[in-house]
Amino acid sequence: MNFRSDNEVGAHPDILEAVKRAFTSGTAPSYGADEWTHKVERRLREIFEKPDLLAFPVATGTAANVLALSCCTPSWGSIYCHPEAHIVVDEANAPEFFTSGAKLAPIPGPAGKMDQKKLAEALAQPVYGVVHHPQPAAVSITQATECGTVYDPDEIVSIATTAHRHGLRLHMDGARFANALSYVGCSAAEMSWRAGVDVLSFGATKNGALAAEAVVFFEPELAREFEFRRKRGGHLFSKMRFLSAQLDAYLSDGLWLSNARHANTMARRLVAGLTTMKGTQLLYPVDANEIFVILPSRMHDALQDAGAQYHPWPSDRPGERAFRLVTAFDTDADDVDKFLSIAKAA
Repeated sequence: MNFRSDNEVGAHPDILEAVKRAFTSGTAPSYGADEWTHKVERRLREIFEKPDLLAFPVATGTAANVLALSCCTPSWGSIYCHPEAHIVVDEANAPEFFTSGAKLAPIPGPAGKMDQKKLAEALAQPVYGVVHHPQPAAVSITQATECGTVYDPDEIVSIATTAHRHGLRLHMDGARFANALSYVGCSAAEMSWRAGVDVLSFGATKNGALAAEAVVFFEPELAREFEFRRKRGGHLFSKMRFLSAQLDAYLSDGLWLSNARHANTMARRLVAGLTTMKGTQLLYPVDANEIFVILPSRMHDALQDAGAQYHPWPSDRPGERAFRLVTAFDTDADDVDKFLSIAKAA
């Protein structure tokens, strides 16, 4: 009953097998000149219906985010994002470091989503060309958000329109892009470049890969400096095929979406059981595979005694104990039912 994080689970067998095949296939060109890496870019062009997109594998979500953002802003720029965004809370100043000093400008909003009106107000401030102020350069949104909610395409269009009107680029942190896409049910194109996203951090690690992400540029001119920045940042792998083999398997036969659907389904199964129990309350809507919930003390203690694992989470209301539960591509329905049975008995 481990619901701590989708980072704690293993890798999908098909992805492990793909890495093994790459390992036993003999020699291959280095630094991304291999066929696996070329194939991943071709697959992404098909999936996103964008024949001119450029894609670059990296090993971590942080690297994907900060290298993408470094191509969107000068060192004196501002990046507008939600105050709970991963780039603000969980990346140890890497965005500032890799952009050589760009400023993160928080735009709050409920349930992890940026308030579009507040963004418009911030971008309307008379700072453009004023040497004393950081210059607005980029907007970054997370899909699914850090609160487990999902931007629908219309919301993305609204944010992108505001950003582009002022000459800013729109970056999407898509660590759980597959989970968000599975929830909405639209095409990958409709949730990305057709909605106005310029560059996407396309996640795979949380959804069945060992360690593999991709930076996807929908505007090729944005990628002009990326390869130099990736090399300088230590993410140009000499044996790139072992990253790309993971992504190739991840994208084959819809594995990335079936993994996400399973994780989302297990989250809904948990929610359906928990919300019928007295004293439980969701902090946010559950769109993808993260659940933020208040649990009564007796229920929490019984679950802990039984070995259930999940994270404590801050609650705005005194005396309440909130927690985060995350399901994954390999979450067992029996574990979900056991968790609910213990909770119900308590």
